[in-house]
Amino acid sequence: MINNDKRKYLILTYGCQMNVHESEKLAGILEDNGYEPCTDAVSADIVVFNTCAIRESAEQKIFGNIGELKNIKLAKPDMIIAIGGCMSQQQKYADEIMKRYPFVDIIFGTHNLADFDKFLKSRINSGKKVVNITEDETIALRDKLHICRTSGVNAWVNIMYGCNNFCTYCIVPYVRGREVSRPEEDILLEVKGLISEGYKQITLLGQNVNSYKGLDEHGNEVTFAKLLLDIDELAGDFRIRFMTSHPKDLSDEVIDVISKSKHICHGIHLPVQSGSDKILASMNRKYTKEQYLNLINKIKDKIPDAEFTTDIIVGFPGETEEDFNETIDVIKKVEYMQIFGFLYSKRKGTVAEKMKDQIDTKTKKERLSKLLAVKNEIVNRMCQNMLGKTYSVLVESYNENGVLYGSLDSGKTITFKGSKNCVGEFVDVKVVQVRKSVLYGEIVDDERIKDFKEKSFKNPLEVSILPKDQKSMKLLRENKNKKKLQNDFKSKN
Repeated sequence: MINNDKRKYLILTYGCQMNVHESEKLAGILEDNGYEPCTDAVSADIVVFNTCAIRESAEQKIFGNIGELKNIKLAKPDMIIAIGGCMSQQQKYADEIMKRYPFVDIIFGTHNLADFDKFLKSRINSGKKVVNITEDETIALRDKLHICRTSGVNAWVNIMYGCNNFCTYCIVPYVRGREVSRPEEDILLEVKGLISEGYKQITLLGQNVNSYKGLDEHGNEVTFAKLLLDIDELAGDFRIRFMTSHPKDLSDEVIDVISKSKHICHGIHLPVQSGSDKILASMNRKYTKEQYLNLINKIKDKIPDAEFTTDIIVGFPGETEEDFNETIDVIKKVEYMQIFGFLYSKRKGTVAEKMKDQIDTKTKKERLSKLLAVKNEIVNRMCQNMLGKTYSVLVESYNENGVLYGSLDSGKTITFKGSKNCVGEFVDVKVVQVRKSVLYGEIVDDERIKDFKEKSFKNPLEVSILPKDQKSMKLLRENKNKKKLQNDFKSKN
């Protein structure tokens, strides 16, 4: 039973998996302070924006949503509004937020997330705004936070923070800082705990996991390959994923560990970004098309059932039709199971922002459309080849119609009928139908299923700024008008 007297919080998360996990840490801080989650800002006593700065569209959406809170704040003056994450880590954006949205109460950055508890208490006790952006932090403080995990059967585990690569299009090194790796012992303890709690999928996170260089309990350096090996040797029924990998740092040792592992997925996310050597050099990616394809072939030789996903930027400054066709050639040679394609977006403060030969939006959209058409043809064909085959599937969710949704080792989703008790378990599923790239299956007879128990993994809430019910909206309008009349009366007197 929910206690309706409890204070409510709403977290709006934008951007990457790192932000999703950091929102789980913010939720932990808020729940430790007696708050419980809600689904809209009208119901909330505190609204936290965990922002992203990777693309211009994300920034525009965030600014628009902050603006939406003006009227709600007028109706609920005691509501606290906090802005954190990559966008607010940049001082120019922090200053812009304070200028455009003076009703914001707390602004903090990526480096002082662990101090959010202190900022919240300061705002409540003093009533004064808190603006605190720092370039320094103690990573250990962030990793000791209570985590309110809300990613279903998947648990995120940070292994490192920051990035040293300085790709010319990317703002991440400027808002996340230089690479810092967590001690291996801390990571292993966290993973062991998650396995004991029943998590079946653990995803290791870092801006570039391949460059992990931690220390073991004796002070010896631990590479990413050694970390993977040590996690793989842990007891339990689970799978390990990791993201994101930089091609220049994916070592032979890592490939060998994956090929011999019991738990590490053979679905590998390996961002190529472009297939043109000219554009790759302009991006400062530090590899060529040939080197990337050689790496893919090396992985395929060692791991024959490996499947790949990737990120591609379309319309980078100076990209010609010939350059774009080189990217299409890579797609055809690798045959990705999924491509996350993005239109190049200028980021203030990056080298690429000032590059000549910026590509117009129309051309970028046309190229992305062509790319996705090629991708779809390949994925549809690959999915057709899966028909009739049986796969180990991690069941991730269930709906009231008795439909289960699960993921294969590659990360590909499949839909099938089954019991709610299967959520959080591995089951064998045969692909019985393929509609374009959508897989439908049926559970292969499995005696274990009758012994499965219903589990209580938390899934993310569907959240929004405004509530969907009209009663709440009516109350908001009445409160807003009342406050406006009171303010007008005060100003006249």
